[in-house]
Amino acid sequence: MRNSFKPYHVVLFVTACLSVLGAIVFFVPEGRKLISGYEFRFLSENKLLKNGIQKKVDVKKIIADIDTSFVDLPEKEDSLADKELMGRPGVANYKINESNLLAFDDAGAESLANLFKKLRGASGKKIRILHYGDSQIEGDRMTAFLRQRLQEQFGGNGPGFIPAVNVYSTVTFVQRCSPNFKRYTNFGGDALKSNRYGILNSVGRFTEEITDSAAIAELKPTNAWIEIEPHGSAYGRAKNYNNVYLHYSDARTRCILKVYQNGNLIVTDSLKADGKYHVYPLNFPGNPGKLKLEFESKVSPNILGLSLEGDIGVQIDNIAMRGSSGTFFGKIDQTLAKRMYDEQNVEMIIMQFGGNSMPYINDSISAKKAANYFRGQLYTIKKLRPQAMIVVIGPSDMSTLVEGEYTTYPLLPFFVDYLRKVTKEAGGAYFDMYAAMGGKDAMVAWVENGLAAKDYIHFSNKGASIAAQKFYDALMTAYTKLVSE
Repeated sequence: MRNSFKPYHVVLFVTACLSVLGAIVFFVPEGRKLISGYEFRFLSENKLLKNGIQKKVDVKKIIADIDTSFVDLPEKEDSLADKELMGRPGVANYKINESNLLAFDDAGAESLANLFKKLRGASGKKIRILHYGDSQIEGDRMTAFLRQRLQEQFGGNGPGFIPAVNVYSTVTFVQRCSPNFKRYTNFGGDALKSNRYGILNSVGRFTEEITDSAAIAELKPTNAWIEIEPHGSAYGRAKNYNNVYLHYSDARTRCILKVYQNGNLIVTDSLKADGKYHVYPLNFPGNPGKLKLEFESKVSPNILGLSLEGDIGVQIDNIAMRGSSGTFFGKIDQTLAKRMYDEQNVEMIIMQFGGNSMPYINDSISAKKAANYFRGQLYTIKKLRPQAMIVVIGPSDMSTLVEGEYTTYPLLPFFVDYLRKVTKEAGGAYFDMYAAMGGKDAMVAWVENGLAAKDYIHFSNKGASIAAQKFYDALMTAYTKLVSE
């Protein structure tokens, strides 16, 4: 049988279909509709007629002037000469940037100027910078690059604080611990009853918390260990240090400490069992190599962390808290935290949060509420360490899937504006990472260029270095301006 369809039949059919679809677009409101148990999505006239091409951010233009290279200087010998201190400054590498990526008011400018004066004097003493953040900085990403830059400019060696139980992959240091060491945090997972976490907001313990003296008397001693050593792939400053400090608290029963250096026993001692915060120093003439710390006690003290440092200069600590929104300062033991901030000479606190809040912000009211809650954390920090400069690194661009296309979370720009406002109100400085990346839909371009992961949230290692350099350039632009005034 011959086909009875003619070409004009096809034209009429297509025209009829388009007419029906056009009528639906013009007369049915945009949105999702549930019809007979099936969900249908209706487009508006504007969305149907637009060209559908997403505006691309020119990443190459944004990063064209970013230099993430390092001057390759010869490393010092493992053993330092007499009277020579580890941590002398090296070579600075930054570009003055006229863009207003680091925002602060008059109070913030005064605090920054004071910080910069202290940094300039760090070649003769130690000062500490704490870099708190969510999963964007875990594994020492961003912090490692920033640490190398600042230590080269102002002096310093070593990665600073590392946790007793490290759960994030990193190339900055090597850390292992016995299986009975357990991690306690204040931002998810197992938590301490006492809230005595210290600077890292996490501790390691090799027994449960036990305070009943009768129960303790029945216990037998438990053994545990921690091993640390430099990582061969770490930045030059981070993998060279000559001082290791064991930070602990809440030791209430005798705890024997043995320290092995490259397999040789060098220390046998006991920790102070008075329940207070203490630091046990291990000082070496040069890089100690592989260290193993063995503990023996009926009840574990809180191992607040170990700090790997040089003799002088800047220490920059990476304190990553996956899943956190930075709203934990009011929950920790304030007395212990303040003592550690003071004794460790903390002069700058970087807060890099916001990404975990964004998916739950549904309107401008919730964006403002989240920012105001974060502001309360900044005021708590000011109470703990009034002289410390607070710098907030705002959320990066983040993409969500909308009608098959990755685009910036609609309320992210509003949230950024609120965060900048509350940071300045608290006397801090706000670095606009969202703008530094290129603004709206920049994350799509960063992913396409290998600078961010395909979750459209996190930087790749290369992207983290570029982001860190942008922050460093903005900080040093303020440094150049405020120090010269």
